[in-house]
Amino acid sequence: MTQSNQHRFHGDPNRFEIVASYIQRRFGTNVRYLADVAGGQGMLCRLLRKKYNYDCEVVDPHGWKLQGVPNRRVDFEPGMADYYDLIISLHADEATRPVAQAALQRPALLIPCCNFWSDEKLGRDELLEAIEGYYRNHQVAFERVTFPFNGPKNIGIVSEPTKHSIASAAQNPA
Repeated sequence: MTQSNQHRFHGDPNRFEIVASYIQRRFGTNVRYLADVAGGQGMLCRLLRKKYNYDCEVVDPHGWKLQGVPNRRVDFEPGMADYYDLIISLHADEATRPVAQAALQRPALLIPCCNFWSDEKLGRDELLEAIEGYYRNHQVAFERVTFPFNGPKNIGIVSEPTKHSIASAAQNPA
């Protein structure tokens, strides 16, 4: 394939396969319906659909998608989480907080990029710590994962809701 026919993406092109493979190993057949939030063109979603047979769609208001990749051209809201078994966001940008809020109800994989979490200036590590603090406050089970693609934005937080976080989300809808 010549360079002009290849898809152009910013960052490490291996990140899509690495994250898709991780999702398959971590969640296997326990999840079926996946939201690729702020998924841009949909390369991660495409891999999850074609290689791993997940029913995945991109949720991104920009609508810049690869042909054949299902998408919802809307901003992701935490209330949309009910439809999905897993919420994924690889470099979530403005969707960082809504994805973290959705993690109170559904499993999520959030790999934050830029600080859209707070008005404070937060570097990568401080941003991760702020999100983890939110999870702790809402009793969401989580762990940090460093992905083997070129960083520095290669650290994610994989989370599972608990009965406490689900109750919290029901009492305080976003």
